[in-house]
Amino acid sequence: MNRVVSALVIGLLFGVGIALSGMANPAKVLNFFDFAGTWDPSLAFVMGGALLVTTIGYAFVLKRPAPIFDDQFHLPRKRDLDLPLIAGSAVFGIGWGISGYCPGGAIPALGLGKADAWLFVGSMIAGIALARFAQQTFAARTVPQTS
Repeated sequence: MNRVVSALVIGLLFGVGIALSGMANPAKVLNFFDFAGTWDPSLAFVMGGALLVTTIGYAFVLKRPAPIFDDQFHLPRKRDLDLPLIAGSAVFGIGWGISGYCPGGAIPALGLGKADAWLFVGSMIAGIALARFAQQTFAARTVPQTS
């Protein structure tokens, strides 16, 4: 139960931070990418603040032998750049640049009742399902058949 409450509190804190910073507003994000027009540098400050908090947080948290609600830390072990990582990053960036939403900003925007946020999140869920289906299908075809 503590894990669920902790996740809820952290999620609410994140959502409030996204909403207060204006990152749930796609126009604010799109203006960050409009260097020749209505450029708004505030997204860079939000990202810089997040990076600073994360850096300090990791420095303290990783000194612990394990997280509070788990037996071990689950940190990425993979360090190399591969096609799925690069393609996923490109699709994320293109989607963010076109819509003004990223998953972190779109989910809190659902609470604002914006139809475009609902469309984005629905499309994101469909894309995740399609990617998993494609990945499983591809993996099944590459496994050598034994007779």
